Amino acid sequence: MAARKRASQNDTGLQVGTSGKHLRSGNEKRHVAALVLARGGSKGIPLKNIKMLAGAPLLGWVLRAAADSEMFDSVWVSTDHDEIEKVAKSWGAKVHRRSPQVSKDLSSSVETIQEFLRHNPEVDIVCHIQATSPCLHPSHLQQALKKILEDGYDSVFSVVRRHQFRWKEVKPDGSEYTHPFNLVPSKRPRRQDWDGELYENGSFYISKRDLILTEGSTQGGKVAYFEMEPEHSVDIDVDIDWPVAEQRILRYGYFGRGVSLMFCKVSGCLTDGRIFLTASGEDMVSIHTKDTTGIRKLQKDDVEVLLLTSSEDPVAQLLADKLKKLTGCEVMQVGEDPLSDVLPVVKERNLDWKDVAYMGNDTADSSCLNLAGLSAVPADASPDAANAAKYTCRLLGGAGAVREFAEHVLLQKEKAKSQMKQDRIDRTNF
Repeated sequence: MAARKRASQNDTGLQVGTSGKHLRSGNEKRHVAALVLARGGSKGIPLKNIKMLAGAPLLGWVLRAAADSEMFDSVWVSTDHDEIEKVAKSWGAKVHRRSPQVSKDLSSSVETIQEFLRHNPEVDIVCHIQATSPCLHPSHLQQALKKILEDGYDSVFSVVRRHQFRWKEVKPDGSEYTHPFNLVPSKRPRRQDWDGELYENGSFYISKRDLILTEGSTQGGKVAYFEMEPEHSVDIDVDIDWPVAEQRILRYGYFGRGVSLMFCKVSGCLTDGRIFLTASGEDMVSIHTKDTTGIRKLQKDDVEVLLLTSSEDPVAQLLADKLKKLTGCEVMQVGEDPLSDVLPVVKERNLDWKDVAYMGNDTADSSCLNLAGLSAVPADASPDAANAAKYTCRLLGGAGAVREFAEHVLLQKEKAKSQMKQDRIDRTNF
């Protein structure tokens, strides 16, 4: 199915809504919203919704999939926590600040969605996406939404097929015996001879507005399911799932479309920010060969790298020619607000911010870190920059952090290529 057209950009490069093709009767456009519920008071894993997972906050994985599906007029996060709000906005989402009444331990998802809909009367269809499903892909959302937008269903939810035999639970006192629910033991089928059963996997629930407000449910009316592959059905509930989910994401997660341009600050990223003074009066900085190797890897994969020096860093300015010769990168100077200097470059190349990577380390970099499709800071970056970035390196600036981020960017590109290839195969076969 054809996804909604790419959004246009305003003067800052931020994504803004476009007129969609989804119409009510009477040819009025239907507003389709994605909504992620992310309460701060998680009991299993404190603030799990923004805990780093495979280089990105848990919340970021589903927000990336929602944005890249190009099916939504708006993408929202409903939260009661300041830190979650910051992360949500850094990934381009709008924030609904939920009330204390729906932020309690016993508050239901439906109550929270109902509150969101009452505050946003323009929303006709809401896709409730679970933040704990980090292997969600844009294609899942595109195909599921088609069932409502084109096939006439009122609600759609995600399921996964399992081949598990279920037995009745009994008390340990031995007063009753167990028996199977979906199995005749004497005729136990082989896995390949049994279709299995469908279970909700909790990735998403898509519903029309009236269904949620009048019936108090996300499932009703003409109901359909969308079956997801087992490898994409990851649900994080307890801490022990975290390393398992991380490995699953590295293999099956959605890594975006890849980037073609990367900005990298010199001081604090490519160098450690220190200036060495020699007895002869020369000023020197140190650059790790790991980082120059990382830059060359990006260039080899057709990623243009622009090095950014600051007017407040005269040493790096003096070394601009040497940096260009050493790395093969153009070097440009930025002022107190790097965004105002790099934005013309993005526009000149006719790129979306999703196509751009940015590596910075200071508060002044926060706007660029927020906007870039991929962004990173070294391990010793300022707190403001770290909060704005989508990836925090394990290594320090000037000590391999650029190489680490370069490899992350290349991994994303490789994943994106594989996904596009698989999408072409799927369209050919089905």
